[in-house]
Amino acid sequence: MALRVYNTLSARKEEFVPLTPGEVKMYVCGVTVYDHSHIGHARANVVFDVIYRYLRTRYAVTYVRNYTDIDDKIINRANKEGVTYDVISERYIKAFDEDMARLGLVRPTVEPKATEHIGEIIAIVQRLVDKGFAYQAGGDVYFCVQKFDSYLKLSKRNLDEMQAGARIEVDERKRHPMDFALWKEAKPGEPFWESPWGKGRPGWHIECSAMSMKYLGESFDIHGGGKDLIFPHHENEIAQSEAANGKQFVKYWLHNGFVNINAEKMSKSLGNFFTIKDVLEKYDAEVLRFFLLSAHYRSPLDFSDQNLSEAGIGLERIYSTLAAIGRLGGEAAGADALPATESERELHEKLAGFMGRFEQAMDDDFNTAQALGIVFDLTRGANRVLTEDGGESAAARTMFGAVRNMVGEVGGVLGLFTSEPAEYLERIKGRKVAEMEVSAAEIEQLIAERADARKAKNFARSDEIRDYLLSRNIILLDGPQGTTWKVK
Repeated sequence: MALRVYNTLSARKEEFVPLTPGEVKMYVCGVTVYDHSHIGHARANVVFDVIYRYLRTRYAVTYVRNYTDIDDKIINRANKEGVTYDVISERYIKAFDEDMARLGLVRPTVEPKATEHIGEIIAIVQRLVDKGFAYQAGGDVYFCVQKFDSYLKLSKRNLDEMQAGARIEVDERKRHPMDFALWKEAKPGEPFWESPWGKGRPGWHIECSAMSMKYLGESFDIHGGGKDLIFPHHENEIAQSEAANGKQFVKYWLHNGFVNINAEKMSKSLGNFFTIKDVLEKYDAEVLRFFLLSAHYRSPLDFSDQNLSEAGIGLERIYSTLAAIGRLGGEAAGADALPATESERELHEKLAGFMGRFEQAMDDDFNTAQALGIVFDLTRGANRVLTEDGGESAAARTMFGAVRNMVGEVGGVLGLFTSEPAEYLERIKGRKVAEMEVSAAEIEQLIAERADARKAKNFARSDEIRDYLLSRNIILLDGPQGTTWKVK
């Protein structure tokens, strides 16, 4: 099956065919670095990290993700704190990089900053002025939307209707209310760069055109970002880029869905705004990543404690199965033995079709939700062999090795299942215990006391200890090697 992607430009799924065979060039809009990144940023960046990882299994990929390091919000924060704009931008670039590293992202090929590309920005603005697509108004330069015939082709809006219903601050210098700034005159005390139109700084939209074209060329394969960027940001990128170059800017436009908080759109004004940093204080980073990939990237995603907890349970279930089959060790003698039981034959069938099903899911517009379902199906099959047959046969041990390898292989694409299973389970157990009234040391002490009680045939005390721990969500697991425990 060929890879198919949903192209916002055509509003349908299309077969993915790169402009240059064997190569993919991809640009994703990065963050404006004036504050800590929120879970909406987490979703967008995890989504395109997986897309990048999957594309790299088939193509040579150049991935560019920028930093907007000059902007009104950055300047306002700098003024409020009494520092220069670059102090703010560098602080939050560092914070963003730390967040992304914790979420397991692969670094893009290039991570350009807007302020390092002022020359390229000025050159494009000048080209647009020379070609009649832009005009100067005082120290500002605006793009004339009426000059670009296919304006709004990405968002499928109507310019006349938008003008009639526009709630835009009136600027008499604009030829049309929807005209947007390419270059902004510097106000007193603001940072600035010299330009043919005087001291100023770039508008937001032109930054991405300049940086993407420098590293990927005038036409490239994929441009991505959140749905909130379709209009005006990506619409304006298309207009200014295609007006400047006279050719198609991007072949495929990919946009991820919104994150809702308890079924409401995330918003600072509603008080339901969560930073990545705050969320990772409560949840393991791999749990958050697993949750973000549990829905198709174009669908809305409802962020709530319940949904995060359910994601954590699902991920723990997979790791528990991997840990259990890992404790059995390597392949047994007679590794070419055929599956003998019903559960072994079922697992054998799941293994035979696993990679094909995973690729089919990812080829269908990067359907990570379906891909994770296929992983669950495989580990359920392995767990059935463990519980029904013990997993000690040569055939089972051989298949368990294949399960570990295949989950590891798809984990490399999804950025999941990267921890040693036992280490992951201990890490999660530690998080859970830290939130409880009973400590790990107390649990171990009670387990030892219970063992003594059982030796003394004091089963009443043994049951009392078990019930006490169970009331605190601690489940005891008695086995040949002794008693272990887990958090319910």
